[in-house]
Amino acid sequence: MEANIENLYRHVEFLTSIQPYRNYKNIESLRKSADYIQEEMMKNGLLTHRQHWKVKGNIYENIIAAYQPKKTKRFIIGAHYDVYKEQSGADDNASSVAGLLEITRMLNKNKLALDYGIDFVSFCLEEPPFFKTKNMGSYIHANSIANTDKEYIGMIALEMIGYYHEEKQISNAISFYKNRLIVSGIKRYDEFNLKISELLRAEGRMDSQRFSLADNDLNNGPSDHRNYWPYDIPAVMVIGTAGHGNPHYHTSRDTIETLDFEIMTDAVNSIAQALFNFKE
Repeated sequence: MEANIENLYRHVEFLTSIQPYRNYKNIESLRKSADYIQEEMMKNGLLTHRQHWKVKGNIYENIIAAYQPKKTKRFIIGAHYDVYKEQSGADDNASSVAGLLEITRMLNKNKLALDYGIDFVSFCLEEPPFFKTKNMGSYIHANSIANTDKEYIGMIALEMIGYYHEEKQISNAISFYKNRLIVSGIKRYDEFNLKISELLRAEGRMDSQRFSLADNDLNNGPSDHRNYWPYDIPAVMVIGTAGHGNPHYHTSRDTIETLDFEIMTDAVNSIAQALFNFKE
């Protein structure tokens, strides 16, 4: 079971080519993104639907696709498709949407019989000015599943999985490597955080390091995973070594040319294996 580097490039290329940029002001660009994501998920054999909500007179959408939809026990994996201001957002966050789409293809091709179903969610409105508000797409989704008969065993938010630093030593205690995925969560769910980190490095393609911050730490929850904790769903962010600082973050320099698709392919393979082999 292997991720396809050409597919990943194709998805990022399409999303980053949309003009005007897919920020919250450009509704038609967001709709083009959503149409593309839904079409690809449907090609991969998943039952899909759109979740709508209104903010300041505009309609925004999450794209939700279900694998083994009849399973009561479920795992959520998601990535936001909107961008910050005027930029193409190759790493933040077209890279993660591409990874999400490729994982659905891998899953459909191999027809895995899992003990749990998987919900793939493409979120809108992760970026400012809606970050940390109830208008975030991930908040809308988390709130919508709060009173269902499903049992949600965990959630992964993919962020910036396309850019990787060279190997560096920060101190005697902390180091990071180019082919490393960072797992970020809170101490309340440290057991879950550790499990995801261990699964990510199980195949030996990628290293992984977890950070479990205090529940009330000001730096915790920098992505969509934050909105699942209030509903008692263990959730983490998985990010490439850009988590230690992508110099192109939230700038017009965040372009497809800056991404490392070979390492990104290894990252997607590792994320897929973690998702498919989770044991409670």
